[in-house]
Amino acid sequence: MPDRKSSSFLKRLPGIRHILRLKAVILRISSSLNRLSAIEAVRLLDVDLLNHPRFTDPLRLLRYQSRTCSQHGEDGMIREIFRRIGTTNRVFAEVGVGDGTENNTAFLLSTGWTGYWIDGDDLFVDTVKDRPDLSDGCLKWLVSFVTRENVAGLFKQMGVPIEIDFMSLDIDQNTYYLWDGLRQYRPRVVVVEYNSVLPADVDWKVRYESSRTWNGTQNFGASLKAFEKLARELGYSLVGCDFHGLNAFFVRDDLAASKFAEPFTSENHYEPPRLFMNHRPYHRAAILDRIRAE
Repeated sequence: MPDRKSSSFLKRLPGIRHILRLKAVILRISSSLNRLSAIEAVRLLDVDLLNHPRFTDPLRLLRYQSRTCSQHGEDGMIREIFRRIGTTNRVFAEVGVGDGTENNTAFLLSTGWTGYWIDGDDLFVDTVKDRPDLSDGCLKWLVSFVTRENVAGLFKQMGVPIEIDFMSLDIDQNTYYLWDGLRQYRPRVVVVEYNSVLPADVDWKVRYESSRTWNGTQNFGASLKAFEKLARELGYSLVGCDFHGLNAFFVRDDLAASKFAEPFTSENHYEPPRLFMNHRPYHRAAILDRIRAE
């Protein structure tokens, strides 16, 4: 390894100096392009979207997207759903919570909800275990590999009520089968990750193996049409998808009529994959301080 003197000498060589200057220029260009991309994303999501004919209907959830702790605009869409249908026990359950700072229920937790987290990885435990504002039993958690066969038992073990306000499922490969395994539970609102590379009218789901995990390819989960059909069988209506083509939102049939954009079909609510539009916040993700329940 060269010492400090030899490194300084190398930097003074004409060819090396040229390479270093070129590298600095490339970094500045890259930074400028990233800023322009972020500006374009904000313009599209916050301005153009509201004026697009497809989204002028105020019953469409996509108009209300906003992000606090969710991966994209799910926080705002979830809040809008409950503004329309109201809340009961303000209890959530989420399977697949990541490190705990960025998921579909962290913001609910901060705003006084109580709930349950399950994940096969223990990354989230360090996020919540030493938080004094989360030490009063408002959040119960379990580290466990989840399958269609054991998910209902894990819910029962944790004491999840049969009817809660909100449930989110996202374990990549077998998300479809988790919801199928929770038929006895009747959350008022359900959010699942769907595979948006499949067209809106294609009924497809990955072959089930309980031990199978996502391998990073597009061969995972289920199409929006497959989720629409499962939801209809379970008594739920598809009421929207996020702009990035990741999450699908379902409301129980007895609560959905006239409150959301119809028809409740994948053809009406499908959003294609737009991960290239991912705009990250400037601050590191964190669970906000929990306020007292109302």
